[in-house]
Amino acid sequence: MKDLIDFIARSLVDDPTQVKVQELVKRNTVRLRLQVAKEDMGRVIGKGGRVANAMRTLLNVAATQTGKHVSLDIDEPQ
Repeated sequence: MKDLIDFIARSLVDDPTQVKVQELVKRNTVRLRLQVAKEDMGRVIGKGGRVANAMRTLLNVAATQTGKHVSLDIDEPQ
């Protein structure tokens, strides 16, 4: 699932070298944290959060197939 989010994010942004995905696993729960460059936040979140919600939907489909619960957090760049 980490690879899925990494692939999608790198496809959307202008600077793919700034994409970082962390995966935290606890039993049946997977928490993904996505970081991108400040300039690319709008591309990853999308208008009204549509892109971010679409990525979460794809993650939920992949997680259902594996029997896990998954969440995606998009961290604000520092």
